[in-house]
Amino acid sequence: MNNGILGKWIAAPETDRGFGSERCDSAPHFRREFEYEEKFEHGRVSISGLGFYELYLNGRKVGDRVLDPAVSDYLKHVRFVTLDITDYLRPGRNTVGVILGNGWYNPNTAEVWNFLTAPWRDCPKFALKLEIDGRTVLESDETWRVGKGPIVFNALRNGEFYDARLEVPGWTGDRFDDSAWPHAVRIAPPGGEPVEQKQPPCRVLGTFPAVPTGKFDVYDTKQNMAGWARITVEGEAGAEVTLRYAERLTPEGDLSAESQDVFVKSGEFQTDRYILKGGGVEIWEPRFTYHGFQFIKATVSGSAAIRKIEARMVGTAFDSVGRITMSEPDLNRLQAMTRWAYRSNYVGIPTDCPHREKNGWTGDAMLAAETGLFNFDPAASYLEWLQILADNQRPSGQLSGIAPSGGWGFNWGSGPAWDSVLLSMPADIYLHTGDDTAIRCFYDAMKRYLDYCESMATDHIVFFGLGDWCHPDREKMCPVEITSTGYYYMDAQLLSEFARILGRPEDEKRYGMLAEAIKKAFNARFLRKNGRYGTGSGIGEFTATGCALYHDLVPGEYKQPAVEFLAEHARRINCACDFGILGAKYIPRVLAEYGHAELALKFFTRHEFPGWAYWIDLGMTTLGENWTGNNSRNHIMFGDLSAWFYRYLGGFRHEWERPGYRHLRVRPFPVIASCIAEYRGYVSDWKVEDGEFVIQLSVPSGCTATLAMPDGSVFELESGRYQRSCRLP
Repeated sequence: MNNGILGKWIAAPETDRGFGSERCDSAPHFRREFEYEEKFEHGRVSISGLGFYELYLNGRKVGDRVLDPAVSDYLKHVRFVTLDITDYLRPGRNTVGVILGNGWYNPNTAEVWNFLTAPWRDCPKFALKLEIDGRTVLESDETWRVGKGPIVFNALRNGEFYDARLEVPGWTGDRFDDSAWPHAVRIAPPGGEPVEQKQPPCRVLGTFPAVPTGKFDVYDTKQNMAGWARITVEGEAGAEVTLRYAERLTPEGDLSAESQDVFVKSGEFQTDRYILKGGGVEIWEPRFTYHGFQFIKATVSGSAAIRKIEARMVGTAFDSVGRITMSEPDLNRLQAMTRWAYRSNYVGIPTDCPHREKNGWTGDAMLAAETGLFNFDPAASYLEWLQILADNQRPSGQLSGIAPSGGWGFNWGSGPAWDSVLLSMPADIYLHTGDDTAIRCFYDAMKRYLDYCESMATDHIVFFGLGDWCHPDREKMCPVEITSTGYYYMDAQLLSEFARILGRPEDEKRYGMLAEAIKKAFNARFLRKNGRYGTGSGIGEFTATGCALYHDLVPGEYKQPAVEFLAEHARRINCACDFGILGAKYIPRVLAEYGHAELALKFFTRHEFPGWAYWIDLGMTTLGENWTGNNSRNHIMFGDLSAWFYRYLGGFRHEWERPGYRHLRVRPFPVIASCIAEYRGYVSDWKVEDGEFVIQLSVPSGCTATLAMPDGSVFELESGRYQRSCRLP
């Protein structure tokens, strides 16, 4: 149902719509002319083109958006965008053109997550309404004409094939004869409610030279990223350029798709093809796919020469709100790697990796959420992704481990340590922005999820889900019932707090009591001697104790022994990363909170395996999926270290009592020589010289800050620039 927002849904005639079919038709080209003779002040168009679309008006592409719109659960919500077209309109005859790609809506190659048989799947379709000065002038309907073009294949996880010989010159302008093109056909809507996309669009965020390595036709961009190649080529008609993408090379210098092409089961993985039309220099880049890569292998069949290859970095066009520079080069390098990994893994939705999967894994999103909020402004994008997760929730309250999901991920790949993003991400948004929209929107879904966890619990302990994933030694991974119950407790606490914020005292009491019951059961089952936590096997006690402290599950008299155990264990193993992705957040944060920030830093700067800086020595430019660097080298799930830098070195803290960034508590830990951190207009610029801590703090207009110094002194500050100093204890 369109509710008057859009026109009719239309598609190309005779399009294959077989459920589970791997057929890929040529990307359809739609066009329609209209006359408008009156003077005008403003024009706009609202369009939903599924899976992806490109819109043209009078021969020009409208805007610079790519891979638009962002994916949704199409059975529940369908995103449309509204674009200003005033500068594209002209008096008299105007021509509108639309190209459609498959994207997430029509997955047409096989993979292990079963998107090929997603319940929403159908052929590409679109609905459009064009208005001038508030009056509807054009809508999508059966009067539109449809033709074929040069995009002969496109698949999100595979690539795009383009035959330039099939280009149709002038089709987006007037005086083009489309009489041989058939009319579009009316088609059923996707099923979901049309909602306007508010998050920033995907765009080309940067262009980088790809340099020939001199071996195997391979080009090096020097940076792991999400995006595609743009080629400049010259040759005879029919010559073909094949582009393959990967993030690693073989020892001999050839392209290596090791650990990347394992889940896509049909078609060519991360491959684009371009067939030349001949007659001069040709420049091309794909439209309806993207890849994860540092290296590009460009091979030529026929008579043609590649003049230039460039890497086009693609992602959601977030504003940047934070920067941090530290006195330690390793920390700066890790910060840069984290920002690149975050951007590579936000192309419309938060993903695990930009190559192998491109899936919206909930655990990865949860662990990186605050890193995103310190560096960028992703709150609107988080909100729309959470809507996908909530739309996909089962009536029982169960959640999938990926969002979107075509039905995969409910019975493996989820669990409280992943599912908790439904509550933790709204909390992060609230603390960083003061906006409670996500809390209000998904409150009922949160309650259903807590009810589901209660139904799965045995004496308030939950045993399902993934645990401390990607531990360097799987045999030593913390038992899942510890980490899952820790997040179950966190969720009950958060829901009680959300009930307080929304003025629901009965829920506040109910979930507060549930949290206390979980805490009591957790300690009865897992608290060991001397403040350690575990199952009694001795396995995973480092992460288990970190989990208990991080979630504030430890009784007061056991906190100091628990912290001492963490510190002693860290020193004993020389700060080797004896944890997976959950412990990678617990341990550094807990150590810093309890006076051992210098120990936490040693995990980050450890160059031996397993350690974050080990990835630097491997030549990686983004973060890894595991400590060895043998699997994906562009994952964000170990990326909370950037939030750690802002929180404990920059000193920026948010408070539940005063959410948002209009007031911050600033408490830097001077465990390095200096730091300059910027966050939403605040600047924390400090250094240590001869045992003295000196900070210059800038507080933006309309904001306040509480500055807590290392010697315990506290200053309440209005907007302005301040300098304070103290001797270090």
